[in-house]
Amino acid sequence: MTVIDKRQYLQPEMVARLNTMSLRARLVVEGFMVGYHKSPYHGFSVEFSEHRAYGPGDEIRHIDWKLYGKTDRYYVKRFEEETNLRAYILLDTSRSMDFKSNSVSKLDYGSYLTAALTYLLLNQQDAVGLALFDTALRSFVPSRGTRSHLNVVLSQLDQCVPGGDTRLGPVLHQMAERFKKRGLIILISDLLDDPASIVQGLKHFRYNKQEVIVFHVLDRQEVEFQFRTRTRFRDAETGQVITTEPWQIREAYQQRLSRFRDTIRRECGSMNVDYVPLYTDDRLDIALREFLGKRQKLG
Repeated sequence: MTVIDKRQYLQPEMVARLNTMSLRARLVVEGFMVGYHKSPYHGFSVEFSEHRAYGPGDEIRHIDWKLYGKTDRYYVKRFEEETNLRAYILLDTSRSMDFKSNSVSKLDYGSYLTAALTYLLLNQQDAVGLALFDTALRSFVPSRGTRSHLNVVLSQLDQCVPGGDTRLGPVLHQMAERFKKRGLIILISDLLDDPASIVQGLKHFRYNKQEVIVFHVLDRQEVEFQFRTRTRFRDAETGQVITTEPWQIREAYQQRLSRFRDTIRRECGSMNVDYVPLYTDDRLDIALREFLGKRQKLG
């Protein structure tokens, strides 16, 4: 009998071979849970099983009657008693997210991460919503905490295609105005836009007392710029084209990109926004562990 190591599904190129977003979400999380014996925060598991003793004020409908039959004691399921967190995932679907130097584009990677996070959040019985955007908000799924809500979110991801240009600032402000209740904002983007505009949008969330985590997704080739021969570069959003010898511009390009990333990292730190840089060939558990660390802090 062949035993499949589910940890292989933490590799984005393996996830890309799966047929549906539902299968991707489940196998990524199951791969992540292999060897993960103890939750970093209460109640986290693929199959929820935590209970607490029934007490005065608890509703009878929350009693686990099957457990009562086994123990002759009253217990309520914690996840049925309350929703712990309201989260919104903001996924950048602009044209620049379609870039890839291997089998997985930035948008692919962001979609896989979104699917896995949704699966985790709903199994914790947190509420989760989804916003897809480029120059403007293109699709919005309100937050819900029910198991059936998973299919709603994943169907949006299955239909997700690259859109227009990137305009992060106005979209972040629009979302900050829409999300009035305190919760967790999860931004997944290559952030290829004016940094000052991005920072102002993030500040709007923090002004509203929202917690924020930013997953900055880039293709490794975008950072290392290891093109070897004369190359024709076309801006995916403006259409501008240049043809050059990569070695002539590599140093200046890398310095400018480094300054850009340092600015975003520094500004996020000053706002107490979690900043997580990712490459599209990084294992997905890197992001999932960062998310769980953030989730643990929120209680």
